[in-house]
Amino acid sequence: MTCCDLKCGLITGTVLGALIALLGVILIPVGNMFIENTVHTETVLENGTLAFDTWTSVDTPMYRQFWLFDVQNPDEVLSQGAKPVLVQKGPYTYRTRFIPKTNITFNDNFTLSFVLPVGAIFEPSMSVGTEEDIFTSLNLAVAGVYSLLDHRLANLLIQRSNSTLFQSRTVKELLWGYKDPMLGSTLGVFYPVRLHVYHIFKLKLRLTISSKNFYRSLSYWNDPYCNKINGTDGSSFHPFLNKKETLFFFSSDICRSISAEYEGTVDLKGIDVYRYMLPPEALASPVENPDNQCYCTDPVITRNCTTAGLLDLTACRGTPVFLSLPHFLYGSNDLHQGVIGLNPNFDEHSIFLDVEPITGFTLRFAKRLQVNMLYGPSDSIVILNKIKDYTVFPILWVNEVSVNKASISLKKLGPAKAYRSNKTPIITLAFTFLKAEICQFEALSILLLNNWPLIKHLFYR
Repeated sequence: MTCCDLKCGLITGTVLGALIALLGVILIPVGNMFIENTVHTETVLENGTLAFDTWTSVDTPMYRQFWLFDVQNPDEVLSQGAKPVLVQKGPYTYRTRFIPKTNITFNDNFTLSFVLPVGAIFEPSMSVGTEEDIFTSLNLAVAGVYSLLDHRLANLLIQRSNSTLFQSRTVKELLWGYKDPMLGSTLGVFYPVRLHVYHIFKLKLRLTISSKNFYRSLSYWNDPYCNKINGTDGSSFHPFLNKKETLFFFSSDICRSISAEYEGTVDLKGIDVYRYMLPPEALASPVENPDNQCYCTDPVITRNCTTAGLLDLTACRGTPVFLSLPHFLYGSNDLHQGVIGLNPNFDEHSIFLDVEPITGFTLRFAKRLQVNMLYGPSDSIVILNKIKDYTVFPILWVNEVSVNKASISLKKLGPAKAYRSNKTPIITLAFTFLKAEICQFEALSILLLNNWPLIKHLFYR
């Protein structure tokens, strides 16, 4: 190689390097703009977008799992005032998301309306037993009249029907309803199953709940802050998330908006997602978190609003129901000391969301809640004469799961329609509901899973 050849090669390489650098400077902002435009376009709930097609789809089955508590010493509780000894059994699994939304209407004020039907089909192969398994549990009617009626009248009803504090019922009866001999009406933890009408914002950057059953705010908490319907439905958030920001979402099953905070970045089948956790402060007592003062509705039961980990839904549900995390996770000592047999576990009982930060779609989440009722001492109700203190009694806890069989290969493939595979990695989405009010957490994450190779090809190449 001559000196001239070497010099020419160096010059050529320098020029090419400069051109490539210049091209990079030009293409990077263009590429970023393309990415942002594509994300903003496809995450809007409009006809023809992938977000809308996935949001309206029921192709991915969703399951609701129940763990019920069985009382081992009902006689000792009544005769000696002993603490209930509980044994958990589950899951009992039902397929729930098989009915599509109806009456989807786009409104002129940048909202859309829809009706969400509710249904459940028992899945024996995914359950530990049958719907006919019998549990000894709290008598829902007795607990109800204890909290709602004058105790002398309540005692008259209880004695007339020969009712007692505990009852033996099948799984099916406890969940979906049975004819109560004292009230003469049908009772069940999730009875009745109803249709619900929702309005939600249709925005360019995010999906935000605007109103529930035509109300733009709640009326249960007697405070504007607690009554505010704030945030998305939890299925997606705005694109390009910042780790430092707090995410807000509204859940109809807990009758309030709630927040989640960034905990860390985790790998989900090769996809980096931001994990957001429900912080302990969300259900803390007003002593620890003054923002929760308006959720304290009964100073007696909450020990002058010092009890943590419990949410009184009486005003919202019309029945004396108390909500908590399973096994009273994050709950005060007085909740744990009221019963025997609970073992709170952070991994099994906490709430989290795994959100893909570019699109803002929730890819996986776990939202588990426990349904409780109250009983306590009474001079007028004979069967409660031996009871020494108020007891928040766990009836069951529940979470909802969706199994999505999707290819999430990160290789560059062909057109979007070709992104299908025989591989079936399992992605689990979990969350709960209460009294058949299904939380509007739809599996928009399936959009990201089913089309991840395309998104990866467009956004990360």
